[in-house]
Amino acid sequence: MFRELRRKRQELPLQESIDILMKGTSGVLALSGDEGYPYAVPISYVYRDSKLYFHGAKSGHKIDAVKRQEKASFCVIAQDEVIPEKYTTAYKSVIVFGRIRILEDETEIKEAVKALAIKYHPDGDEAGRQSEIDRFRETLCMMEMSIEHICGKEGLELLKARQ
Repeated sequence: MFRELRRKRQELPLQESIDILMKGTSGVLALSGDEGYPYAVPISYVYRDSKLYFHGAKSGHKIDAVKRQEKASFCVIAQDEVIPEKYTTAYKSVIVFGRIRILEDETEIKEAVKALAIKYHPDGDEAGRQSEIDRFRETLCMMEMSIEHICGKEGLELLKARQ
């Protein structure tokens, strides 16, 4: 169902792609927006149990797009070093395809919010984390993306450096 990478030798091993998702701090979520226009929005996330979790407000363009179409993609750039004299970049990136849904179950929401909070403030204490979560709970919408396909790729410059 998903296309194979055209430049197959530049494909990253699955575990390296997952590591990039684990370590990344933001990416671009691509959805089907208004009037059929693509809608791509930079967003923070957490990767957990082979799924991605995002947060947002309970209303707006992103939520409308998720309600309209569950299929989505998400891209994380792990490295992007411009090499001017070669007119290229040394890059690593991962794109994920899957289906996204708005979490409704309170237990799922709490687990997703907690995972996101721990990722971005791992040294925070439970009381402080819970206080911040409680402060935004009424306006917070949590989304889960079930991953169907992951594809990581690196630029030729990085590939050559490893060989």
